[in-house]
Amino acid sequence: MSFTETVKEIVRKIPKGEVMTYKEVAFAAGNPRAARAVGNTMAMNFDPTVPCHRVIRSDGKLGGYNRGGEMVKHAILKSEMTI
Repeated sequence: MSFTETVKEIVRKIPKGEVMTYKEVAFAAGNPRAARAVGNTMAMNFDPTVPCHRVIRSDGKLGGYNRGGEMVKHAILKSEMTI
């Protein structure tokens, strides 16, 4: 399985109401120094089965979101955490 597919599988398993950092996803994918590659994978992801909004920056900021920007990402995360 490619790094990209591994990353997508890891992100699919992040439960609602929880987040992982790009660095944590990279570590789980077997390449702890590939946080930027995880970000690129999420930026190119348009598969609705991959909840890329659940991946955030290590400094706690949300980071980008290719389906409407940071405000949309924030709203989705907020709604998931209150369910």
